[in-house]
Amino acid sequence: MSRLSPPSAILRHAVLLVTGALILIPFVWMVSLSLKPPGEIFRASFSVWPEQFFGLENYTKALTTAPLPRYMLNGVFVCALIVGLQVLVCAPAAYALAKLEFPGRSLLFALVLVALILPHEVLSLPLFILGYQIGILNTYAALIFPYVVSPFGIFLFRQFFKTIPDDVVHAARLDGLSELAIVWRIMVPMALPAIIAFAIFSVVGHWNSLFWPLIAVRDEALMPPPLGIMAFKNEEAGNDYGPLMAASTLVVAPLIVAFLAAQRWFVAGLTGGAVK
Repeated sequence: MSRLSPPSAILRHAVLLVTGALILIPFVWMVSLSLKPPGEIFRASFSVWPEQFFGLENYTKALTTAPLPRYMLNGVFVCALIVGLQVLVCAPAAYALAKLEFPGRSLLFALVLVALILPHEVLSLPLFILGYQIGILNTYAALIFPYVVSPFGIFLFRQFFKTIPDDVVHAARLDGLSELAIVWRIMVPMALPAIIAFAIFSVVGHWNSLFWPLIAVRDEALMPPPLGIMAFKNEEAGNDYGPLMAASTLVVAPLIVAFLAAQRWFVAGLTGGAVK
């Protein structure tokens, strides 16, 4: 592999640094606002660190104004069930598309690719009507059911399963394993990096989801974090930005910690399926 010349390397690192800074600025500003009193938030002068530290008051108000811990527990419960059910459904489907020969396999994979480009909001109205007809609206099932089948999960797992040699599958069949046993005892353990990468994508997407929960649930005890944060919105008195930014920081923090803890497997999972 040819090494980049010094000017090219400097340019590449400069672009990466600028891009990283642009991505981090909103998060840094969010944390900064969560530590400031109301008078400093709307001050014309710019400062990252507050002159008067107001973080304890803002974070205390964020945890007491609305049941934020309950919202976050709802998010953990819903995201964990969604990820578990998605792996349960997507892994066998991806195995069938990657390793089994049957009529219509190419057509089914094409449908998966089509489903990848469809925004989920397009399906919100039929899903709402279906949820009403089967009686799951305003329940945890309403937050989980629409996401059980993930086209992205099927695609990612299929690409990773394609990198596993067919000889492994043939050897397992000679040992008497059924196709489902091959999926759960051989393919899934070997595809653990892809599963972790997919789990991060899934958790981030559903933890931050606002559109569908806003439609599907109205009981405060069922609200996930983004919907719960709307409790800090006050149209009469105005938004209380200090506690609002504190609540947003508390909601985002678990995702950052989870990603930093799993980043090695995240990168391996995304690059593993691209080898073939």
